[in-house]
Amino acid sequence: MNPSDPIASGPAPAQQIRQADLPLHCPPDDSELWNQHPRVYLPINPGETALCPYCGNRFFLPDNAA
Repeated sequence: MNPSDPIASGPAPAQQIRQADLPLHCPPDDSELWNQHPRVYLPINPGETALCPYCGNRFFLPDNAA
């Protein structure tokens, strides 16, 4: 595991997202009802990782996301 890799570093792996997934929000649309919290929109730019303040989900948008 490469510690400088934004997908592999940290407490939980980040979910890689695409431009089509924007605007980014958590919980994702495919979340089970029992596993949901209030929807929060997360700002993210290419090459960055966003963290959900409710559940700690991490999302990564690659620089070349299509």
